[in-house]
This record gives sequence, C-alpha cells and structure tokens, in this order.
Amino acid sequence: MTGILLTVGTRKGLFVGRRRDGAARGRWEFDESPYFSAQAVYSVAIDTRRGTPRLLVGGDSAHWGPSVFHSDDLGRTWTEPAQAPVRFPEDTGASLERVWQLHPSAAEPDVVYAGTEPAALYRSEDRGESFTLVRPLWEHPTRGRWAPGGGGEGLHTVLTDGRDPRAVTVAVSAAGVFRTGDGGSTWSPSNSGVSAVFLPDPNPEFGQCVHKIARDAVVPDRLYLQNHWGVYRSDDAGAHWTDIGEGLPSTFGFTVTAHPHRGDTAYVFPITADADRVPAGRRCRVFRTADAGKSWEPLSAGLPDGDHYGTVLRDAMCTDGADPAGVYFGNRNGEVYASDDDGDSWRQLAAHLPDVLCVRAAVVD
Repeated sequence: MTGILLTVGTRKGLFVGRRRDGAARGRWEFDESPYFSAQAVYSVAIDTRRGTPRLLVGGDSAHWGPSVFHSDDLGRTWTEPAQAPVRFPEDTGASLERVWQLHPSAAEPDVVYAGTEPAALYRSEDRGESFTLVRPLWEHPTRGRWAPGGGGEGLHTVLTDGRDPRAVTVAVSAAGVFRTGDGGSTWSPSNSGVSAVFLPDPNPEFGQCVHKIARDAVVPDRLYLQNHWGVYRSDDAGAHWTDIGEGLPSTFGFTVTAHPHRGDTAYVFPITADADRVPAGRRCRVFRTADAGKSWEPLSAGLPDGDHYGTVLRDAMCTDGADPAGVYFGNRNGEVYASDDDGDSWRQLAAHLPDVLCVRAAVVD
C-alpha cells in the first residue's frame, strides 16, 4: 500500500520514518537506529522518477570526509561508489568540504545535481553515482568576489524546470542567485530587487545572502525566496524579485517551501533576527501564504505554545506530494513536526534528536 517515507538528516546521522498504512493520521514508525551515525547529513534527496525510488544522502564524516551514498530499498541498505562521487579536479586547487544539496532534475530522468562547499555545481547522469563539475559556474568571472555566509560558501539550492532541461537556477551563500538557460554553458546573476543589507551597496548585482528558493506548484515561473532579511517572489523565473514580507513577524529566516499542488501557496518559518536566531516572538509557528505573498497566516495548532527556541534551517522543512499535502519541519532542538492537512494542524513525530539539518518526504509504494 502506498505510504509516506520521511528522512531526517541530523548532525549525527540519518533517521528514517515510515507511515505504512497511507491513511490520514496513520501511525508513524522510525527505524531503530540512525544510518551514518557518525556523520552529519546535510543533504537528502528522494528520487521517485523511476519505479524503484532511490534515496541519495550527502554524508559528512569527520574522519573520512564527505561523500554521497545511495539506497534502492528505501534506506535499508546503502552503497558508496568505489570512487569519490563528488570531487574537485586537481587543477581547481579546491577540496570538497560538504555536499549541501542533492536535486533530481525535473526534466531529465537520470540527471541529479549536487551543490557543494566550496560553492560549486555538479551534474550526474547516472542517478547520483558519479558527478562532473559544471565548470562555467566554477569559473564565473564574479567568483573572486564571492564571500562566504555565516555557514560557509555553499551552493545550497538547485532548481530545475520540467519544461526545459537547459534552465537551471542555483543559490549561493553569500553570492546570490545565478541562472543558466543554455544547460550550464553560461550563467548570469539574477538578484534584481533582492537586498543585501549588510553591504555598503544594499542592491548589488550579486553578493546577496539568499537562504532558500522554492518553485510554485502551478505557475513554474513563480519562485519564492527567503533571504538574509527579506521574503521575495519572482513571476519571471528569477529575473526580477518583489518583496512579499509584509504581514510576517520577521522577514529573517532560513527556509521556504512551496505547496506541492496548490498555486500561490508557500510556507516560511520566521526567525527573530540574524543576531537572535530563535523563532520570531519565541513562538513555534509556520506561516503560510495562499495568495502568493499578499497575506500570511500563522499555523500553530498542535505546536508548542510556550517560549520556544528551535531554529529551522534552510533544508529542514518540506512537503511530501500527497493530497492533502503533508508538511514537515525539524529544528535545532532535535524535534520533528508533521502536518497531514496542508499545515492546518500539527503533531510531533520525534524529539531529542541531534540538530536537524534537513528533512525530505515523499509518497512511495
């Protein structure tokens, strides 16, 4: 029977949960032990494009270094390729510090992209078993002026367009948004309207500290962006951005997620400030827009109602593709919450985990 697979990447391993019966408010079961128990898991992808789903994990071992693992049995067994799947060519003079993002292409069935630190984009044509550096972005003429964000210089977001395999959008902390329309041969900064309040010129061509981007479910040229101060929308695939932060208790935050089916619908988790990284108002609340950012409503039914300090990181909120949609988030308190009614109500699935770094969920057989 169809069910939901939930993966939670933490500072000390990967936790996998399953809602086996597929029914609304069904019972969740988590595997007994975390996978990769000595590794920080910053990136997870659940690739459901073929009959057998593939899980991809970007693990970061303090002893062995970072790598990408895959599983074709929903996490029960894992494979690491004999050769390092993501590595910098010797002539770059760089070495891999972390895999921030794993993204199955929306337009090409075997293609997976990886975003790394140092900030680079890699492309795989074998479902994530080996990757090749996208050199034109690595060699972009602005790269010498990119600066690392507080968490490092990471390429943490990759968006592909199901209508056109040549169109790819990425975000780098702290260099901003870059786009290609020719399959990666050329790249252009795409930050018009996005502010960089920490720079002498708050409106540069590049240098913004973009935290996350999500694509609208119905209008593919509509994107939502959570910035280091500021929440934005683009209606032209990122060429221009408009501030939609009015109505939020704070426009600082890390994550933004779009509803998997409804247009104009997205979720954010506001943080008080860059200098005070706790939930806005010390309240555990997700905010949802159903009109593309014209208004926002707090969603807190079932969430803690007292003072709360659990920050939600950029990849620690997601949806699952079900209808009604499941919405999930984890925080740095080690708590994981789930909604199976589009965010209207919540329940806690896990507590006392290590720091939650990323959360991914999908409908699987």
